[in-house]
Amino acid sequence: MKELSLNILDVAKNSVKAGAKNVVISIEETERTLEISISDDGCGMTPEFLKNVADPFCTTRTTRSVGLGIPLLKLQAEQTGGKLEITSKHESAHPLDHGTKTTALFYKDHIDMTPLGDVCGSVVTLIQGSPDIDFLFVHKMPDREVRLDTKELREVLGDEVPLDNPEVLMWISENLKEQYHEVS
Repeated sequence: MKELSLNILDVAKNSVKAGAKNVVISIEETERTLEISISDDGCGMTPEFLKNVADPFCTTRTTRSVGLGIPLLKLQAEQTGGKLEITSKHESAHPLDHGTKTTALFYKDHIDMTPLGDVCGSVVTLIQGSPDIDFLFVHKMPDREVRLDTKELREVLGDEVPLDNPEVLMWISENLKEQYHEVS
């Protein structure tokens, strides 16, 4: 993938497919590193599936037998000297505390660093495609923090205005972009 924001979209869509009700997307940047973490409360992965999840021929897809999202994210991280870690608790073994956390560490000063890309667009796409799921997005940078919590939006909007309403999606997009352009 040409932008890390597309990897975020891919991994978070996996969380949705796993039945998650809550998805946390966290990006933490320092002067030298970028860490992307996506955690959910979905059904989780069995230890056997988790062991093979970075194999491109390990997929839950039924339309094709190749899944490249996780393998590409792993490759992109490792090419910068970073790493990919995935932890998961399957609901069969952990009925009250299950889910998956995917964390990728990148070194920004490496020549093979993939651009972050349109994170705002990825977050809006996730909310539009899964308006009933709660997403918490936090991007911590050395000089500021960008944050969006759909639980907070639901409290303000109430039940009568869905998050996939075009005006709400436009507001979310504009709000995120404004936060990125604010200078502390």
